[in-house]
Parts: sequence; C-alpha cells; structure tokens
Amino acid sequence: MANEKVYIHELVEVIGHNRAAYMRHMTANWGRIAREERNMLCVGVWATVGSTGSWPQTVNLWELDGWRGMAANFRHEFSHAVLQDPSLERWWAEAASLRRGGLDRLLVPAPYTPTLQEALAAGIRGEVYSHELVFLAPGTAPSYLSMLEQEWMPHASRLGLQLLGAYRSAMSDASEAVVVWAIDTWERWADVQVAMEQDPAVEQWRVRARALVRDWRSTLLVDSPLNPLRTGTVL
Repeated sequence: MANEKVYIHELVEVIGHNRAAYMRHMTANWGRIAREERNMLCVGVWATVGSTGSWPQTVNLWELDGWRGMAANFRHEFSHAVLQDPSLERWWAEAASLRRGGLDRLLVPAPYTPTLQEALAAGIRGEVYSHELVFLAPGTAPSYLSMLEQEWMPHASRLGLQLLGAYRSAMSDASEAVVVWAIDTWERWADVQVAMEQDPAVEQWRVRARALVRDWRSTLLVDSPLNPLRTGTVL
C-alpha cells in the first residue's frame, strides 16, 4: 500500500562537543513524549559524518499521520500563549544549551517509501546511511522519484543500497527531493563509491537523471545509540 504519512526532516546544528548529548536528549527524552502527545514517531536521529558535510550536525526524521496529523502536531505546539508546549519547558531549556539552530523541511514520501513500521519489519538498517539532497527543475520531483524507482533502484539494490526513504519537499515548487539509503557496512559503502566512479549502469542513470537534476549532494550519517532502526524498537 502507498505510504500516506508526512515527515518532518530536521538538520540541527549542535554546539561544540554536545552531539552525543543532544542525540540522547532527542531520543531518550523527546521520542516517547512525541509519540504519546502528538502521535509523532522517530524514524531516526543520526550524526552527520563531518568529512562529508557540515559538522557537528544531526539529521532527525519524524513520521506523522498525513497532513491532518501534521496539523494536530502544530496545534499542540502553538496553541499556547508562549507558542511553546508548556510540558516541554525543561526539555527546551536543556536542548537550547546543546544546539544553535537548524533547518527543517516537511516531506511527502514517494508511494514506495516504507513507513517506520514497514522499515522495522523489513530489517532496514545500516552501519552507515547515505543521505541525498537532490535539487531539481521546478515541478519535476514526482517524475524524478518515479524514475528513481523504475530505473535506479534495481541497480542500487545490486550495489548494496537499501532504500529507507525517498521524499519530495513540500511547500515548494516540487524542486527538491531527499533520499536516504541504508548501507550494511563501511566496506560496502567503499564498494558503492567505486561503482559510482566506474560502473556503466551508474553513469547511464546519472545521464538520464540530468534531464531533471540540477545538482545533488550526498552526506553520510551514522545511527544514534537509541535509533529505532538500530534497536528495532519504536521510541
């Protein structure tokens, strides 16, 4: 069945040496509250591998029950005079000491993207994850995600990439996609990198995709200790 969830994608800039503390604060201290109060499920909290992107940084991904679930989440957050959930006052205060800000996106999944429960059931997890931010011609994100499924995923699977999610950014002109792949080992990642430079099928995909793709950037992520995909348990 098609995935009808909607997602919040967060890029969070961490202060100094606080990345481990921030990731624990998000998972151990916020994950259960988010689920119980907002029906907002943590798909993952990952650390960015600094050699491949901004650092210190985390990527957080949350799953909600469609647009009405997202609206209920926003009402819960912003229906108070202080524009903040009073039950999270202490949580926010501690989080503020660990992070300096970030950039969020709302994401709509491609129909073939597994939900969190489906990903857990399928055993999707990696020692490392490839996080792709794809910049596209306006209006073409749905076409790109369809091409990804039909033309690239068979080759990606052959190389050892396991799809965690393929999404388009909402509230924009369908000009951006986010794709996350799980890779079982670092050695497999190295093999994938070699293939990216030498495999003819990869080059054919890149040539075809350039009809829509303006640019793309891949960074690497690693699990926080309490990540649901790592533990097999919903927070």
